[in-house]
Amino acid sequence: MIVSHKYRFIFIKTVKTAGTSIEVFLSQICSSDDIVTPIWPHVGNHRARNYKGIWNPFNEIVNNEEQRIVETFKNLLQRKRFYNHMSASLVKHRLSAKIWDSYFKFCVERNPWDKTLSHYHMISDRSGGIVSFDDYIEKGRFCINLPKYTDPEGRLLVDKVIKYETLMDDLGLIFCKLGVPYNGSLGVNAKSEYRKKKEPYQKLFTRQQRYIVEKAFAKEIEMHGYVFDQ
Repeated sequence: MIVSHKYRFIFIKTVKTAGTSIEVFLSQICSSDDIVTPIWPHVGNHRARNYKGIWNPFNEIVNNEEQRIVETFKNLLQRKRFYNHMSASLVKHRLSAKIWDSYFKFCVERNPWDKTLSHYHMISDRSGGIVSFDDYIEKGRFCINLPKYTDPEGRLLVDKVIKYETLMDDLGLIFCKLGVPYNGSLGVNAKSEYRKKKEPYQKLFTRQQRYIVEKAFAKEIEMHGYVFDQ
């Protein structure tokens, strides 16, 4: 997650959508006063800063949008004001209304079947390869990003949701608007090493697996118009 006062934007990091690569790139052009949260595992040129501090937790406790009261108090004790993969609703509570309302807010979303396959390969690699795709699908612990950039009623909290499929072009338009220096490349491809074979995802899902993912990501599919045969 990044809040840039220099370029007046807020980047909400979603899961398996090139978020780490974007963060590494942006951390190098952000100013010393900007907020950049740590990432794990650390990637070479990324430099976190200004993510610790105290804040008034009243609004997020009263709203209790994510039923995270205990987590909120843990964050307070650790002075963990901002952290990786925070939801937009929490970022909104922990920033001033002036900053939230006036800064450009964006995130990235991805075709759910392609995203699910990428997420599986990361989980499998970190478990030593003992998790089969069938087991992963059956457990249903998918990387659903929708709550990270919408409120409990499903309304968008960001100004722009970039599609992973047109990432570089969309970033180019946004960075041009914000005045962020950009030559068409992020210069890093972080966390892309998990998926060794680059076969089209359409060939790797059974009909039942395809349906399970479609059902799990129904709201994201409806919002962004994704289809399996895209």
